[in-house]
Amino acid sequence: MEEPKEVKTLINDLPYELTNAQKRTWEEIKRDISSTKVMNRLIQGDVGSGKTIVAFLSMYQAALCHYQSALMAPTEVLASQHYQGFTELSERYHLNLSIVLLTGSMRAGQKKEALRQIREHEADIVIGTHAVIQEKVEFDDLALVITDEQHRFGVAQRDALS
Repeated sequence: MEEPKEVKTLINDLPYELTNAQKRTWEEIKRDISSTKVMNRLIQGDVGSGKTIVAFLSMYQAALCHYQSALMAPTEVLASQHYQGFTELSERYHLNLSIVLLTGSMRAGQKKEALRQIREHEADIVIGTHAVIQEKVEFDDLALVITDEQHRFGVAQRDALS
């Protein structure tokens, strides 16, 4: 699958060049995304090894194809960090992504608005805690799910997004 120009630009304009391992992982994910099979992939690496940028690229690719994606983090602090980082990347590179944060401690009005944006596909990327697997969350066209620190979730929680 040929990368859209926007993805090539993002990869080549990051403040650092992707490592060979990151590029290889991205190529494998891109190949899986373009196939008809359901992808189930575990990406392991030390802290700071670049797993998050590969996740971002994958979620951006899904958005370019008009699909939604979700990233579930085990804590609100980590979910907020991902939200902040993804928002900064989107703004820095003018990617026109709609990124929504969804956590359990959000005020009722904030949560209601986030749920509406997800349901009506105004949100390209949803980042949150276990709140993203609650019954009230209705995705319009969810195609990619990323579970950060998946070992900190139970099997049923990870499968709920499937």
